Amino acid sequence: MNEREAIHAGPRVWAVGALCRAVADALDARFNPVGVRGEISGFSRAASGHCYFALKDESGQLRCAMFRRAASLLDFSPRDGDQVEVRGRVAVYEPRGDLQLVVESLRRAGQGALFEQFLQRKALLEAEGLFDIARKRPLPSMPRAIGVVTSLGAAALHDVVTALRRRVPHISVVLAPAAVQGAGAPAELVRSLQSLYALQPALDVILLVRGGGSIEDLWAFNDESLARTIVQSPVPVISGVGHETDFTIADFCADLRAPTPTAAAELVAAPRELWLGALELLDERLRDAISARLDGLSQRLDVAAGRLGRPSTLVARQQLRLAHHAQRLHYAVLSRTQRLAQAQQGLQADLPLRFRRALVLHKERLERAALRLQLLDPALVLQRGYAWLTDDAGHPVTSVQGLAPGDAVRARLADGTVDMTVDQTRTTGTRPTRAS
Repeated sequence: MNEREAIHAGPRVWAVGALCRAVADALDARFNPVGVRGEISGFSRAASGHCYFALKDESGQLRCAMFRRAASLLDFSPRDGDQVEVRGRVAVYEPRGDLQLVVESLRRAGQGALFEQFLQRKALLEAEGLFDIARKRPLPSMPRAIGVVTSLGAAALHDVVTALRRRVPHISVVLAPAAVQGAGAPAELVRSLQSLYALQPALDVILLVRGGGSIEDLWAFNDESLARTIVQSPVPVISGVGHETDFTIADFCADLRAPTPTAAAELVAAPRELWLGALELLDERLRDAISARLDGLSQRLDVAAGRLGRPSTLVARQQLRLAHHAQRLHYAVLSRTQRLAQAQQGLQADLPLRFRRALVLHKERLERAALRLQLLDPALVLQRGYAWLTDDAGHPVTSVQGLAPGDAVRARLADGTVDMTVDQTRTTGTRPTRAS
């Protein structure tokens, strides 16, 4: 074919699919494998597990597909706006003729070098024992005051203050502001923590918090001097740095890691209503216990009082018994006297003198017995100048062995009672006891 014929013949005519495959082959030979850095846009994860998104920068955009096998190896959740580095193959999606990047691995931009530093530093501090579980301290259940270290302009501060104000508005919060990102952030964080340490024992716990971000954004919390400062804290430290999937060296050094700043605040701020409810329950239990105890003691007192009785009651009871016996004796003596008199009248004429004498003798014996019985009446004894002594419990006092100076005694006389106090005691044969 000469030149003229070639010009009239025009370019080669391709089938669409064949051209797509040819372009794909050319790209594969020219570029693959390829690494690309850019910002994630329009990230989505299909039900199949495949991920689809675009990588963009200020001058271009590239469609990306990350299939389920590669997506399952991710150690973080990609989000729109993340700066990432991907490894994969440039290809053509033939059904639509679109250029796309098939992603085989994805990591945050700059993560390679920084992550290596993170792992090395973590291994070093772990070997020194900074992460040991044994040095972790329990959180106070009811702190008197809470220290907070974060940036004044951080959303984390708003989240923490909102949570504490909602749950424990009565607890004081001391803020030590510090930068949480940038070259000077580690030194500021250290100074802020140390300023809170100097307030002890006013604080019971410290919250070290900031919002989420890339590994570069959170790098200040991987600082070695900050890690050593955290483990020197005199009170428990809670770290709430980043999102749930973010980990920093500060998290490992702290006494407890919270997944978010809000969660950090909630860990030390049990709602006030919870404590008030617990106090009401304890108050109710205490009142019930006191009432039950008082009821039991009152019953014991009633039983003891019933057994003991009042001394005057006992005296009156004995007097009634003595009066009853005296009356029975009087009737018995009167009846016997009458019977003897009748017998005497019937036998007076014909009985010998010795029988009459025997009758008189029996009568005299009965009269003497009646007299002796009357002499046993306590009232008669008291009328002769004697006294009946009882202690303060109403028990009779029959010996000086049971008395000591200062003891109270009561003396019952014929016409009343006298309350006295023992001054001194003497046994039989010594000077008599004196009482006042």
